[in-house]
Amino acid sequence: MTDLFHPFGPLLHARFIRRPNRFLVECDYEESLIRAYLPNPGRLQELLLPGSRLYVVEEEASDRATRFTVVGVHHDDSDCPIMIHTGKTNDATRRLLEKRLIPGLEDASVVRHEVTVGRSRFDFLLRDGHGDMLLEVKSCTLFGRRVAMFPDAVTARGTRHLEELASLAGEGMRAAVLFIVHGPSPDTFMPDYHTDLRFARTLLAVRGSVRIIPIGVCWTPDLSLSDHVALLDIPWSYIEREARDRGSYILVLSLPEDRFLDVGRAGRLFFRKGFYLYAGSAMTNLTARMARHVRTRKRFHWHIDWLRSVAKVHAVLPIRSSSRLECTIAQALAAHAAWSIPGFGCTDCGCASHLFGRPDDPLRSAWFQGLLLSLRIDRYGWQDTPSSDAG
Repeated sequence: MTDLFHPFGPLLHARFIRRPNRFLVECDYEESLIRAYLPNPGRLQELLLPGSRLYVVEEEASDRATRFTVVGVHHDDSDCPIMIHTGKTNDATRRLLEKRLIPGLEDASVVRHEVTVGRSRFDFLLRDGHGDMLLEVKSCTLFGRRVAMFPDAVTARGTRHLEELASLAGEGMRAAVLFIVHGPSPDTFMPDYHTDLRFARTLLAVRGSVRIIPIGVCWTPDLSLSDHVALLDIPWSYIEREARDRGSYILVLSLPEDRFLDVGRAGRLFFRKGFYLYAGSAMTNLTARMARHVRTRKRFHWHIDWLRSVAKVHAVLPIRSSSRLECTIAQALAAHAAWSIPGFGCTDCGCASHLFGRPDDPLRSAWFQGLLLSLRIDRYGWQDTPSSDAG
């Protein structure tokens, strides 16, 4: 492979500790704590785990409190690091365009970048033998063994871009969206309908008028962009089937202290302090079901309602699917549980429990993020089997 683009200076190697806010991380560099700017608004929860290896550069910036910037993270399943500096994605795109390496855009040249049309600003105005084309670029770092997904956080801006590109296409302007997947392993791309259903449904709606181009790239160990570019498949029929407001979810609660609690017909139960993971499902109106768990004022119906009345919601994570997966999820959670509440939330299935506890935050655990990747992304190609919906 040949290097095409080397956007960074000397790299420092650090270990991730925590992320105090969206654009700041704390990490261990040579046994010292440093704070570094993170130029990426995504969640990155499957990448930024305690101990993850980070690529950091030192640079002067008068408008920042830190001189360090996180630019990449090591991916355990690949020799290629993941570039997470979103500000460099357009620079990489320009270089790929200049080298004619983007499938379908080999004949396009850049006329202008950061083009304002209507209410939105798009990344590039291109020109080829057929005329002008608007190109919007999206940086994708969320992927499993074979499948990449975008976005990893709700993006109202991204949805608006799709809608406005489709509108402009209806007026005669050619339009395209380029998804750059920063890893060479995926061969398939899908919108992340688990995280942002509206974006996924919008992508489905505009695919007839807006060109969707997902590519995988490879960054070398010194964070140079190689000339390896692969066009990814998009399984539109699978997305159409799965990207609907139904499926299963994991509700994560935190309980600050030990307590006994009366739980409907289950009687008086003991709950030790810690984090609780509850597997549920709703084959219609999944969003409404999850919102119900967040509310405190409601008529109690399911076992989880009683626990929710005294525990704080830490996360509600949808796993959208045309099949009920809650029993599969419960079995997976049971394998990593420190304890469980027998009979909880599973009165109409054969599971021992649908509620599991741990003393530590599962969102910061590699096993839990790996489980989410498996259920949300690597599930593509599974033969889904139905199971009971205990709510």
